[in-house]
Amino acid sequence: MSIAHRLASPDARRWQGLACALVGAVAFSGKAIVAKLLYRHGADAFAVVGLRMALAFPLFLALAWWSTRVGPAAGGASQPLTARQRWQVLGLGFTGYYLASTLDFMGLQYISASLERAILYLNPSLVLLLSVLLLGHRLRRLQLAAMALCYGGVLIVFLHDWDVASMVSASVHGLSAGAAVATGGVLVFLSALSYAIYLMGSGQLVQKLGSLRLVGLASCAACVMCLLQWWVVHAVTDGRLGAVAHLPWQAWALSLLNATVCTVLPVWLVMRGVQLLGASMASQVGMVGPLSTIWMAAWFLGEPVTGRLMLGTAAVLAGIVLLTRQAQPVGPAPKA
Repeated sequence: MSIAHRLASPDARRWQGLACALVGAVAFSGKAIVAKLLYRHGADAFAVVGLRMALAFPLFLALAWWSTRVGPAAGGASQPLTARQRWQVLGLGFTGYYLASTLDFMGLQYISASLERAILYLNPSLVLLLSVLLLGHRLRRLQLAAMALCYGGVLIVFLHDWDVASMVSASVHGLSAGAAVATGGVLVFLSALSYAIYLMGSGQLVQKLGSLRLVGLASCAACVMCLLQWWVVHAVTDGRLGAVAHLPWQAWALSLLNATVCTVLPVWLVMRGVQLLGASMASQVGMVGPLSTIWMAAWFLGEPVTGRLMLGTAAVLAGIVLLTRQAQPVGPAPKA
């Protein structure tokens, strides 16, 4: 059997999909580690976001262009956008990539990378809650139990951060350690909520535009928003925020790593994993994300790994597994 036939076999496609989903999840998790290292080199959240999007912008432009060259089976589409779709892409770029990224990096100034990842993994539960509030879906008992498990796990990790809050004391900006952890937790939770809104809004549009094209266009829109924000903040604060001239070369190297390995590359890897495995299996593989964050944070940042942290993370992952297995909504709730 030729190499081409072996690579096209179901087993080979499954292993390729597993590898893409696994590497993509770990690479996405590395974003928090790189951001924390950038803060140690003197960058602030606006500079981190600005550099990340400025360096990723050309690659996202290439992704958007490539999406018009491939067929729907590969996640692309070439039909021109309608005026309504343009506004939808801008809205999704705002919620899913601009606002979510900005709030996430702001929150990372105050909390550990492990707590940040645990909070972000609440996305499925937030989508479910939004479906209940906006679409009238009902919750099953198992879904309620899974959500309680998720939020209980985040609370355990939050208390872990509270006890070891000295590890973020260099970035609390005049806040007490406890207040810093609370502030960071709220900011990252709002980031997760913003991304959940993006997931809710992208469902129908991705069917029309294709996943590759939607991600490329929405990411390009977000890059422009982040660059405008960077310029405005730097100008309004007279250079106190968003400054990069003083950063050492290591910060620029980390920003390039953040833009490529931790942003653009995992976007493609996860999409490829979904294409080869299906969304359900790819999401299950993505559960390695919080665990990889814990060990990378311990290795590169010196963040403590405690039994409480592992217990809380395990509870979050168990809750998300239960939620993904109960993903189908029951249907609209009866009107009173």
